[in-house]
Amino acid sequence: MTNETIIMNHAIQLMEQGIIGTSGRKIKITTAEGEQLVDEPEAIHTFQWWKKHGMSVKKGEKAVAAFPIWKHTTRKPKDGDEGEPEEYMFMKLSHFFTAAQVKPIGATA
Repeated sequence: MTNETIIMNHAIQLMEQGIIGTSGRKIKITTAEGEQLVDEPEAIHTFQWWKKHGMSVKKGEKAVAAFPIWKHTTRKPKDGDEGEPEEYMFMKLSHFFTAAQVKPIGATA
């Protein structure tokens, strides 16, 4: 399962619980009962995702959710070993924020 799928599944659950709102759009999902049109949940992303896109989390904001997603990294060869760094993936707990909780980097208030 990709990070996008993991985040979307959690976002739908958070929306159903009333923790986050909707985007105002509809999306088509496939369930055991077939295809359905449902409300699209409000976007949630990690602190690092928002930072990469020129936003910063407002001071004092708490994450709306925390759940594990895949993290890709490389590991240097052990001492004495030669060769390329080893790539691997692992699940890491990440914290998620909504668009209402961020501001452009450098903006006040």
